[in-house]
Amino acid sequence: MRLEPVIPTEQYEESAAYLRDKLPFIPDAAVVLGSGLGGLEREAEASARLAYASIPGFPRSTVPSHAGVLTAGTLAGRRTLLFSGRFHYYEGYSAQTVAYYVRVLKLLGVKTLILTNAAGGVNPGFQVGDLMLIADQMQFGAESPARGEETPLFGPRFFDMTRVYSPRLRELARRCAREERLELREGVYFYMPGPQFETPAEIRAIRLLGGDAVGMSTVIEATAAAQCGMEVLGLSCITNLAAGMVPDAAISDEEVNVNAAGAADRFGRLIKAVLAAM
Repeated sequence: MRLEPVIPTEQYEESAAYLRDKLPFIPDAAVVLGSGLGGLEREAEASARLAYASIPGFPRSTVPSHAGVLTAGTLAGRRTLLFSGRFHYYEGYSAQTVAYYVRVLKLLGVKTLILTNAAGGVNPGFQVGDLMLIADQMQFGAESPARGEETPLFGPRFFDMTRVYSPRLRELARRCAREERLELREGVYFYMPGPQFETPAEIRAIRLLGGDAVGMSTVIEATAAAQCGMEVLGLSCITNLAAGMVPDAAISDEEVNVNAAGAADRFGRLIKAVLAAM
């Protein structure tokens, strides 16, 4: 019996072999820069920049605000890989393809992954521009990156999700936020596949279920990282109040990107402080 196709192990290994040859170091951490947050890569003392399109087997980012560039450099004294752009389920990719780079990082020996995103605020106490530390995640019915044939190279088929987001890194982020005098919210990130924004009824349901922020990324990648045994830190920028929070207000991608850019300096300070303290 033939199971549904999965990405062959050889493809991941080809991508990893190419990056081993091109990268000047094995990084201490990888950082994924979400919508409107790609400017941080310009602050790194770059040793190499690679377009995703040049990496064998890598998907292509089709979202205009995602540059599709991988930067290897020193940031806050740490050897870091910075992903300017990610892949989304709404672009037509499978969950395995969305999380493709996570498995490549596993093969490269990367042990720490920092995921950032732009998110809609569901918690009525949140405001546009807030930074939120992801304490946990929620999704219902979304495809898992572990679906399909078992691939022991990337961890067990059945794996624990009790601590997807590292307690150690979360405490480190709290401490760094205090030291940088940055207000840091904390909450549960709820995944919706998109690309449409949520309805007011969906947001009411998400709030009742315990969601504090909602977005179209991060959860699939964090799930893959959990399977791979990586330490994950998740950080959201609240770029809009979710549907129905402001009467008669419509949500647009432009609003998300403008507000993400407005918070980019504070977001960057926090990420650099965390990297320096690791």
